[in-house]
Amino acid sequence: MNIQIEQAIEQFRTNTHRYAKPERYYRGDHNLSFASEKFQNTFGSLFREFAMNLCPAICDAVKDKLKITGFGVDEAGMRAPMPANAAKGVRASYLMQAGSLRSDANRIWQNNRMATRSGEVHKEALKNGDAYAIVWPNADGEVMIYPNKAANIAVAYDEESPGKILWAAKYWRTADKHTRLNLFYPDRIEKYITAKKSESILPEAKEFVPFGGPMSKVQGPKAEIPNPQFQIQNPYGIVPVFHFANNADIGTPGQSELEAAIPVQDGLNKSVLDMLVAMEFSAYRQRWAAGIEIAYDNEGKTIAPFKAGIDHIWISENPNARFGDFDTTNLDQFLKVKDSFRIDMASVTGTPLYYLMPQTKGFPSGESLRKAETRFIAKVRDRQESFGQTWSDLMAFALMLDGRGKSIRLITNWEDPSPISDREVLENILIKKEIGISMEQALSEAGYGDVDVKKMAVRRLK
Repeated sequence: MNIQIEQAIEQFRTNTHRYAKPERYYRGDHNLSFASEKFQNTFGSLFREFAMNLCPAICDAVKDKLKITGFGVDEAGMRAPMPANAAKGVRASYLMQAGSLRSDANRIWQNNRMATRSGEVHKEALKNGDAYAIVWPNADGEVMIYPNKAANIAVAYDEESPGKILWAAKYWRTADKHTRLNLFYPDRIEKYITAKKSESILPEAKEFVPFGGPMSKVQGPKAEIPNPQFQIQNPYGIVPVFHFANNADIGTPGQSELEAAIPVQDGLNKSVLDMLVAMEFSAYRQRWAAGIEIAYDNEGKTIAPFKAGIDHIWISENPNARFGDFDTTNLDQFLKVKDSFRIDMASVTGTPLYYLMPQTKGFPSGESLRKAETRFIAKVRDRQESFGQTWSDLMAFALMLDGRGKSIRLITNWEDPSPISDREVLENILIKKEIGISMEQALSEAGYGDVDVKKMAVRRLK
């Protein structure tokens, strides 16, 4: 029995349990609690589908800021780094090589529709803490990038070399109720399948057998080679599985952005449910009567002297009878509690408050907005650094599969998560000009090319 299959199945089962809760909370399937069992029995079915779900905003606020614009080539990763005093022809050759690598990387990226699918990977990592992508050529030899859900992948890291994947596994169910499992090593890929159909999604390790049989006989009964259906050679020396770990510690899986948000989300739901129950009980104002005789039935139970309703009038022959109604419940305190949970949510997750609360006084100005987003933008840049390194490794491996060699090192380029407007750019340039920068430098920073800058300088001299 393959020990890696046993370890992979154990990790799959652990991951299934670990990812289930953030998955539920992201889609709004929350644990609801009521003030008492009576309220649970009365309103449980009515509010079963209810949730004031802020969890998607926590993840999507970060995901929307993670936009990859392309890949740059790290000079240290070129086959022949360009010397500082390189001749013009060498420099041109170097730039041509770098441009060719960027072009090939962009082609592979576009062919795999990664402008969209990279967002799916980021969403999975932010939601569950982990996301994975597998890179391998298809039957036509084209390099393919396959994003995968976190629950379907298991990885084992080298404790001696942190960050290095020793092996990885992926499982999935087939239409005929078999379970497939692939093991990825630096030198090969092994494929397995359950021998029998099973209702269990994750059967025991002993139920897996090599896919298509372990060996194929060729040129006689004693000559055997690995069955190509069961084993694929990996000549690249790298496990082709790439792990996007969100906010991970050394040697641990990633952490979901919802980990700190879920307890606050439960409190928010509780406050809103209490308010809805209070609204239900106070929707019709309760009336009272005093100074009247009470009648009893044969069993000694009181008989209501009046029937409340919009078309009923209460009348008593007793001149001392008094009538009145109770004040309605004040819901302002419920609203304050609900808003306080939104503030707590923003505090524990680092999400700007305007993502979680409607703005009643208009949106803040650009400068105050950047100050309010300082912690949030720092978190986004941290995710860019972490995810960007994995994307660079993934695309370098994709270029290796594409025949571009092993020594490539890329840099992931991101869209600025905190851009400033054109007006603010020009205002900053004017301030710099006041403290002494030249007109040519100011025009250059404003985006004008060298030719335009020289033309403007000539016009000023005329």
